[in-house]
Amino acid sequence: MPKVTEEHRLARRRQIVDAARTCVIEQGFHKTTMADVIRESGLSAGAVYGYFKSKEEIVAAIAEEALSTVDELFEKILATEKPLTPFDALEAALKHIVAIAERPGGDVTRVAIQAWAEALRNPAIMETAQSKYGKLRGHFEAVARRAQADGTVDASVDPRYIAQALFGFLPGFLLQRLLIGDVSPDTYSAGLRALLQP
Repeated sequence: MPKVTEEHRLARRRQIVDAARTCVIEQGFHKTTMADVIRESGLSAGAVYGYFKSKEEIVAAIAEEALSTVDELFEKILATEKPLTPFDALEAALKHIVAIAERPGGDVTRVAIQAWAEALRNPAIMETAQSKYGKLRGHFEAVARRAQADGTVDASVDPRYIAQALFGFLPGFLLQRLLIGDVSPDTYSAGLRALLQP
């Protein structure tokens, strides 16, 4: 029997994740079944279950893929030598979210919103959501610490509290973008700037 290459394994895994994302975008997380993913992928049930044991594992893979690019974004933000403000980081994150959403293969932010709702009734999805979004909030905490060191933010405030507030702006942006459709990173940032900056 010929050996399966790592490249082949990664391509199959990608095929399954892409199929799952398509199913969730088209019919919703709750209605999507493993049978739907198998059918959409064009692979056998054994092949799909060889990579993922459940829908929850596939959702974790979709989240990991989307958020890995966010990790890279914050590495770049924190590497800048100019003084950093949390507002700058939030603007960059909003633009990055839209860039991810507009990539070929479907708007992964639709999957994120559905996963948030599903997390309330599914402990496995809740665990994934807490882990992934906790990490994202941790990036904002690192930004807050850096901004405090740069003198652009009050150093007497716990950076975790700043991170909580910054993270809270993301779901509001996503919901408005998906449900109403008239919000962009520029319009949202302009509104926040008017409210938050003297």
